[in-house]
Amino acid sequence: MKKFLTTAFLFTLAAVAFAQGAPAATKSLFEGQFTAHIALAIAAAGCGLAQGKAVVAACEGVARNPQAAGNIRTTMIIGLALIEALVIYVLVAAFAIK
Repeated sequence: MKKFLTTAFLFTLAAVAFAQGAPAATKSLFEGQFTAHIALAIAAAGCGLAQGKAVVAACEGVARNPQAAGNIRTTMIIGLALIEALVIYVLVAAFAIK
């Protein structure tokens, strides 16, 4: 999985690097909307994986110590909100690119 995410990240960086070198008269495939969509797809995939891991860890924590369920749930919800905020930042950047 790390290889896939690294490859996707490097592809995104390469797309951005090649988009900057295109002349103003021609429109490249890697310009604007395409780059924004790829970045948003990678961010959403990473967010889904991270949120899944967070929920699994919270469920295991509650299973091991049911008395701490309230504290674990609160911490999990705050963590999920912060993870989701990263995707919202990418969405804002995607709108700025368009």
